[in-house]
Amino acid sequence: MTSTPVDLNPADAAHVVTAVLAPLVAQGAIIRRPRATAWAERHQTDRTARRVLAGLRARHDGAPLVLRLGPRRLVVVTEPSDVQRLLEGSPEPFTPASKEKIGALRHFQPDGVLISTTSDRRYRRPFNETALRPEMPVHDDGAAFTDAVRHGAAALARQLHDSGRLDASTFTDTWWEIVLQVVLGPSARTDRALVDVLDALRRDANWSWFHPRNDRLRAELGRRIESYVAMPEPGTLAAAAHAAGSVTAPGQVPHWLFAFDAAGAATLRALAVVTARPEVRARVLAEVTPGVEPALLPYARACVLESLRLWPTTLVVLRDSTGPTTWGERTLPGGTGFAVVSAFFHRDPDRLDHADGFAPEAWLDGRNNADWGLVPFSGGPVSCPGRNVVLLVTSHLLAHLAGHDLRVERGRYLASDPLPATMDHFGLRFDLAGTRG
Repeated sequence: MTSTPVDLNPADAAHVVTAVLAPLVAQGAIIRRPRATAWAERHQTDRTARRVLAGLRARHDGAPLVLRLGPRRLVVVTEPSDVQRLLEGSPEPFTPASKEKIGALRHFQPDGVLISTTSDRRYRRPFNETALRPEMPVHDDGAAFTDAVRHGAAALARQLHDSGRLDASTFTDTWWEIVLQVVLGPSARTDRALVDVLDALRRDANWSWFHPRNDRLRAELGRRIESYVAMPEPGTLAAAAHAAGSVTAPGQVPHWLFAFDAAGAATLRALAVVTARPEVRARVLAEVTPGVEPALLPYARACVLESLRLWPTTLVVLRDSTGPTTWGERTLPGGTGFAVVSAFFHRDPDRLDHADGFAPEAWLDGRNNADWGLVPFSGGPVSCPGRNVVLLVTSHLLAHLAGHDLRVERGRYLASDPLPATMDHFGLRFDLAGTRG
């Protein structure tokens, strides 16, 4: 039975804002702020958020929690059945184009499918699916994608063996080279200016409506993307996009780049846990068959998914109602916002016996896939169509890097469960075993 949403009293509403929502906003929804992310790890903000929401869920018997943010009404759901209703009911009557999301994404992808109107979504969503092939575990151009990964992994290996160390900055630079090659082609691989423009726009996007749009930079980003999409190199997402409809392509590519950035953070966190656990590393390496590309690597994919469960890169899933919505015994007006706080659901001990543990097996045996509270790639009709492309690229990079005898700093915190609730991927550092003095 659907519970009726309850209005939080001012004290509880303030607690949700300060302990749950504010840390998420501080870290940056569109591009992470390193200092805020380090602060969040020091204070384990996700653990605090989980405790606050669990307490309110128990007190209100799982009812959605309604709070007012100025003129904005936001409903924070606390039960997987409510998450299911929101995701299965997207894009109508629950649109992913929430006010907050439109305010943020308009800075660098105003034509992206996530913030499209229902009429625009009717052709933009099929375009994305045609280019990204969500129905295929391995994309048609998977061999080219894993070749880009192999190239990047080799570059990281050279740096690693030259210096004996690998940090997040070095990883991220090479990760962007891989992403640019997968999306736009080998000629784009070193186009750091494109990444810098995108990052600048994403920093503005962190402020949503509170920051004016930079139309000059937005136009520059569009020109750079168009230069690759107009005459795309084979074996790229740009080529798949061109075949699906070149007019639509430039408006969707910024979101693909944006999504891949989060995937890099997930890969780095997964590598940290794999490195700290010899038995996990051995299993990742056991499924690699040299010379077989693009192989499906189920266990490595599961490790990336588990990284996304433990440390979500989408901090909160947002929906807005497109009209009056009856929920339990209450009717909420159109334009009501709904929020799914990922870290709360992803580590809920009331549902998951592995809430704070590293359990890739739960993605292989179906337990996690059947849980509506676990939303690493959202869910329902508007789930991320790039899921399998992302998992192909990340799992192969994870397997390549796991082939090196790495040690991760602070590995003792990752070698056993429970794992920390918040992990600052910017602070991760690795070295080669035997090089530490």
